[in-house]
Parts: sequence; C-alpha cells; structure tokens
Amino acid sequence: MRDLGRKLGFNSNLHAGIIAHTREDAEVMFRRVKFAYDNLPVELKALRSVNTDNARELQLSNGSTLRIGTSMRSSTLQLLHISEFGKICAKFPEKAREIITGSLNALAPGQYVFIESTAEGREGYFYDMCKEAQLMQAAEKKLTPLDFRFHFFPWWRHTGYRIDAKDLIMPGHYANYFNLLETAISNRLDSDQRAWYVKRALTQGEDMKREFPSTPEEAFESSNEGLYYGRQLTEARKQGRIRKVYYDPNVSVHTAFDLGYNDSTAIWFFQQCGQEIHLLEYYENSGEALTHYLYYLKSKPYTYGKHLVPHDAAVHEYSTGLSRVEVARNHGIIFTIVPDIGINEGIDAVRNLLHRCWFDEEKCAKGISSLDNYKKEWNDRHGCWSSQPLHNFASHGADAFRMLAVGIGKLINKGLSAEEWRKLRLENLV
Repeated sequence: MRDLGRKLGFNSNLHAGIIAHTREDAEVMFRRVKFAYDNLPVELKALRSVNTDNARELQLSNGSTLRIGTSMRSSTLQLLHISEFGKICAKFPEKAREIITGSLNALAPGQYVFIESTAEGREGYFYDMCKEAQLMQAAEKKLTPLDFRFHFFPWWRHTGYRIDAKDLIMPGHYANYFNLLETAISNRLDSDQRAWYVKRALTQGEDMKREFPSTPEEAFESSNEGLYYGRQLTEARKQGRIRKVYYDPNVSVHTAFDLGYNDSTAIWFFQQCGQEIHLLEYYENSGEALTHYLYYLKSKPYTYGKHLVPHDAAVHEYSTGLSRVEVARNHGIIFTIVPDIGINEGIDAVRNLLHRCWFDEEKCAKGISSLDNYKKEWNDRHGCWSSQPLHNFASHGADAFRMLAVGIGKLINKGLSAEEWRKLRLENLV
C-alpha cells in the first residue's frame, strides 16, 4: 500500500485501486491513505493537490487517482492491491469470483497487482494462486507477465518477535516442533525466539499456525475456522494417517455413496480392518446415469461387502419408474440404505469416526480435499458462521463420507436390505 501511495503521488495519470474484503474495511483503508496524504509536508501537498476527495476516491491534480472498494470492475488500472483475499475466498466466494473476473481484468497489460492475505483453508482462488506460484518458484521457471511471484514472510524473520527466555520452561512438544522446524527452514531459532512463540501460542491456541505460520504449508494446513473436520484432519496428518494405503484382498471392500440428482455422484471405497477404517480410493463424476457408476464398481478387482446409500435412494425414481435401489439390483448390486439421522448428527458421526481412518494420499486426494473444505455457510448479515453446511464442491465427498460414518454399523450387524427398509417406510414403521 505504501508503494501505491509513492507511485501515485509522484507519477502523473496513474490509476490505482485497493480492494478490501468488506465495505467497512474499505472505509478504514481509505482513512489511512487520507491520513498519510494529509500529513505530507506542505510543499509536497502544494505540488500534488487534491481535486476530488470523497469516502472512496482520491483524485490528485496530476491526473492520478486512487480508488478503494470491494470491486474494481469497469476501471482501467495500472496498480491494484487486494487485501485479505484468502478471507474473501473463504467467506464470500461470489465476491472472490467477481474480483478474478472483473477486477483483475481491469488491470492494463504489463501492470501490477499485489495480493496479500492470511491463509484460510485449502480451497479457493487464493490457495490455488499461491500453490501455482510456489510450484513456479520451486521449478525456477521464468515468469511471464501473467504469472504471480510468491512471497512469504514467516514470524521468525521478524526481528521484534522475541522475549527473554530466562525463566521460561520449554514444554517438550514445543522443543520437538522447533527442532523439526529448524531442519525444514535450514535456519536456527534462538531461545528468545522460541520463548516468544510459546508465549504467543498460549493466547492464539489452534489459530497460532494460521496467524503466525512458520512455513507456507503450515499456514494453509491450520486454518480451521468454519471447517467441520479441520481439527480431525490436522490430527490425521500429524499422526501419519494420510499416506499410501494398501488393499487387503482377504477383506471385503465396502462403498459409501452420495447419489446426485442432476448433480455429482461421489463414492468412497474402504475396508474395515479391525478398528481401523482404510480408505482405498475416492471417485466422483457428474452428468452420468447411475449405470455409469455401477459399471465403474464392477471394473474394480474388489470383493464387495456393503454399498451404503442415502435413505432417499429407495424413494426417488427415474423416468422409467424404477428407484435407484431397483436399478442397482437389476445390475446385480444390492444397495444398503443408511438411515436419515439428520445432517448435524451425521457430521458428529464423522467426527467420531475420523480418528480411526487411514487415507490413501494419492487415490483419495479429491475426497480428502472435500473433507478438508467442508465448511459452514457464512452469514454475511450477522457476520458469523451459520449452523448449516455451505453447498460447494466439497459437499458431495463429505456427504458420501457421512453415509460411511452413519452406516458403518451395518457392516457388522445384519441390518436391513434396501427392500426391507422400503417396506418398513411404506408401512410407517421407520
């Protein structure tokens, strides 16, 4: 923002914009810009006087302008600063899309955009842009005018983040953390830096890695705000339960479905090995008939056990008049209906099950991403997370996993077949 002001003040006919994630933040940012201008030396202000001064735009006598708002569509800019883009992507996905399609396209060719933010989970434009820029940086590729350069400033590079460590007793798990961190960053942390981190973490708790990340990977891994399974998946990664998982041909493979109607269908393939649940692979597709997924099941070398499906699979019908349960049965696959216990109760069932789960990192990558990003819907009016899930790309994989968690008991108990369940429903017994 300081660079924008410097260029704006001394270059003529330069047009710059700053995007904030809320209208209130935009007004605060404008007051900061105006404060900086108002406190310039009188002789500099005489050279660059203000022609237009309102709540969101500053127009100088040299033809340069600075606009601050939540979008810059329909502008022609040479400089653009986007603040807290990660938060925008997490809480206002439509606003993030408007920035990508409108504001970034307002930049003239060969000009500059600066995007900064606290990390907010593993989804959205900000995450994708950061990962792509990191890959370009790691590969030492020459950047084109349309590529982003990645910058990360960790807490340990800040010279002020240190306190006297004389009276601090270092907990054992922090000592291990710092030793591993020093290896990862190829840099030594002195005792005063370590003391600062430990004391700050006492107040930040689980948000410490998001607010004061040590590495870029840590920044994105620890953002659990609004996520249903953030803490459980963080623990799975710490415990090494997201790795290569091998198929045991002596154990039946079960599946759990989210059956989409004019939407995506998702399938988890898993085995129950003692108390552990081994997630072998995940499959998702859209725009296909149920028969596509039935043939996909048959193409696998697995010996199947149960196929867990939502309760409404026996109710909804195709134009043929057959339910999905009946279509599957005609193809030799028997669906097992999972009872409808409610979304929130199902989410609790998933949370209680995840500590037993091992995921194949490669074959379940898209499904893991779904669980990573399954979140509550943001209530813009009240400025808080609602009690209902956000329907986004993560919903299908998360809903299928919910079928797994709720229906897991049917793998041991006899349970009801789909036809038995349907008869009970018709008789109002369930």
